[in-house]
Amino acid sequence: MDPVQDLLDEASGHVALGDLAAAAQLYRQATALDPTHFDAWHSLGMALLRDGQSAAALGPALMATDLRPNDLLAWTALSQIHVKMGHIAEAEAAKANARILSLGGKVLR
Repeated sequence: MDPVQDLLDEASGHVALGDLAAAAQLYRQATALDPTHFDAWHSLGMALLRDGQSAAALGPALMATDLRPNDLLAWTALSQIHVKMGHIAEAEAAKANARILSLGGKVLR
């Protein structure tokens, strides 16, 4: 039994029902249990973004790109968050990394 995966599964159910606040709380618990769990950080960022909390979503999204610097979805999400916050230069930089990855390249950090 994996307690982090159990939290992620429960959170996904809340997302499906539209209860993003409950999902975010469960994702936070998952990140506390395993601070290196990519899916927990990425999912937390996306839940917060979908809930209209762009500024709160930024930290989890950055953590996701730190944990997996060559994950296309992580960079795409980070770009979306920056767009919502009006950070155009940062959004374009994240989008460029996503484009590199979509073409089979690697992101250098």
